Amino acid sequence: MKILYIGSTSGYAGKTLITISMGLYFQSIGLKVGYMKPIGTSTSTIENKHIDEDAVFTQKALGLNYDPEIVTPVVVSRDLQLSVFKKGCPDFMATILKAFEILKEDKDIMLVCGSGSFLHAGKYCNIAGIDVAKALEAKVVLIDRFFTEFYYDYLLSAKELLDDALIGCILNSVPDYIMDDVNNLLIPLLNRKQIDVLGIIPRDSILYSISVKNLAKRLKGNLITGKNKQNNLVREFIIGTMQVENFMLHYQKRQKPAVIVGGDRSDIQLVAIEGKCSCLILTGNIYPSEIIITRAKELEIPIIVVKEDTYTIAKKMETILNTMKLLDETKLNHGYNLVKNHINWTKINKAFGI
Repeated sequence: MKILYIGSTSGYAGKTLITISMGLYFQSIGLKVGYMKPIGTSTSTIENKHIDEDAVFTQKALGLNYDPEIVTPVVVSRDLQLSVFKKGCPDFMATILKAFEILKEDKDIMLVCGSGSFLHAGKYCNIAGIDVAKALEAKVVLIDRFFTEFYYDYLLSAKELLDDALIGCILNSVPDYIMDDVNNLLIPLLNRKQIDVLGIIPRDSILYSISVKNLAKRLKGNLITGKNKQNNLVREFIIGTMQVENFMLHYQKRQKPAVIVGGDRSDIQLVAIEGKCSCLILTGNIYPSEIIITRAKELEIPIIVVKEDTYTIAKKMETILNTMKLLDETKLNHGYNLVKNHINWTKINKAFGI
């Protein structure tokens, strides 16, 4: 049986999507695929049990149905953190290895998905990604997502620590403007350090989008119109604090953005609605006029009313779109096709002798 650990240089790097994509690929060539996420951080509570939402979503995508407490035997909750800091760490690694023995049965390949930073997250209990990967004697792929830069020094450090266990890296969310530097500078550097680049996945606005329904939930807002359009995806936003003429110039350069505007700016609200924005976010807990509501209903434009001010909501929107997880089936097929077409499967198969 083959074991592949998918880690990353930072959080929100795309581990869930790439894990699912690899699982679907290996299934497509006839392999029995198992899955584990040893440490869970994206948590929710079901029947008084802490579960990892990413792990549940991944199991569903791969057609697996194991007990979530086995798939993710260590779920980081506030209670667990308090216990660890007060009393010290239990033997979490033993718990992980025990669960792994159950999950690997009858499998050709096990995909183990990390949480947070591969070298650091969980180190206080000796269950960082690198600790788990070594305990499982797994091969490792590291994802390096471009935020404002690549973490190539991190990749070099990981190579020194893992040696041949690191089969390569995947560069994720690479914008067009930096692609020349990636091909002409970064890849040659990594290759000189014996780090194989297994794929370059371009930045894609759909993957870092959020549905109107989930956006309203994240902003703790009230969705008052367009409820039949609540699954529409929001990819970007614009702030409507300027004069109408300037707003129109900026708006025309975007592709149906969400518009964040004060609840008292009916002039901007009407322009955004007529321009068929993806949704209208009204700040200050001020509800729109009947004219605005009527026109929004006619054009099926969602309006979300939030309590906080425009600046605060704009900062939250920036964070939401930059750290958006895959947990949306409407994005899964798109993401899988994107990854499938930009990963060098020949290199991965060769590394595993497939």
